[in-house]
Amino acid sequence: MPSVAVCVKYIPDVEQVKVDSQGRLVTEGVPMRTNDLDKNAVEEAVKIKEKLGWRTFAITVGPEGAKMALREALAMGVDEAYLACDDAFRDLDTLGTATVLARVIEAAGGADLVICGEVSLDSFSGQVGPKLAELLGVPCATCVRRLEVGEKEVLVERALEDRYEELSMPLPAVVTVTREINTPRIPSLMAIMKAAKKEIKVLKAVDLGLKPE
Repeated sequence: MPSVAVCVKYIPDVEQVKVDSQGRLVTEGVPMRTNDLDKNAVEEAVKIKEKLGWRTFAITVGPEGAKMALREALAMGVDEAYLACDDAFRDLDTLGTATVLARVIEAAGGADLVICGEVSLDSFSGQVGPKLAELLGVPCATCVRRLEVGEKEVLVERALEDRYEELSMPLPAVVTVTREINTPRIPSLMAIMKAAKKEIKVLKAVDLGLKPE
């Protein structure tokens, strides 16, 4: 069965981050939440599942608390969830994060399409998606505002600074999506309760064939 993987990130609520007297960001004690654009990515993955019957799974790298972001994805309709959680994964840069995500996708059986949010609101680097595509050896399209999945390709419309661009890419592929692509659904109470009981597969570095260094 074809599958779509969706990457989510559990981040500090940027609206509640403060700055100390020396101009440094203070994140201690700040509530955590799912990155907004990743909800758009989840919504698009679930829409593909509903339309084409594809298997869907959500993945993230982070501490145990990051399970909350995965629970939200499950409540929205994703089938499975994987958390890469290990002391070795603390303070990863974008390449380190992409490396772990690539191994998680492989451990989950691979994906015909990987969907990420365009950026995470805590860093705005926009680098994880393209680096993940490079590691997986597949094409990538960023800033996608519309996509249509075919049997062997994905058609996308990208929002660039001064124009829109339409292109097709062979599958498998990676796309990063903007807010324009959809409006994320709000899970029902029943869906939230069911998601709370679903298994989240936790993977350590050794499970992914990664050495701590």
